[in-house]
Amino acid sequence: MTTKVLAIDDSRTIRNLLKVSLEGAGFEFHCACDGVEGVEMFPEVEPDVVITDINMPNMDGFGVIDTLRGETVKTTVPIIVLTTESSDNLKTRARDSGATGWIVKPFDDESLVKVLQRLTGHAA
Repeated sequence: MTTKVLAIDDSRTIRNLLKVSLEGAGFEFHCACDGVEGVEMFPEVEPDVVITDINMPNMDGFGVIDTLRGETVKTTVPIIVLTTESSDNLKTRARDSGATGWIVKPFDDESLVKVLQRLTGHAA
């Protein structure tokens, strides 16, 4: 069974980089342009892990985390924040909201793949 990733980022460039990197590592890749689209796609995709940016239009990454961890969805799927932000306050807020991890852009393909493999049990 293929491990499914849902990436939520308003940057087409980041979505494309993630697609190439993750599909190359054997993941099934799905993406959304903002938090609203990502939350709507979540039940259809049934991902094994979610990657979300923080700064996005319509619904930011904190909204994504809150919605996916909240009463409506209540998922325990790992949520990785992938963002240019590096503030300790934002990291704490994300962790307190239910984020599993935090990676600062630009990201290293190999490191990201290893994190996702560890979180999902995905074999290369």
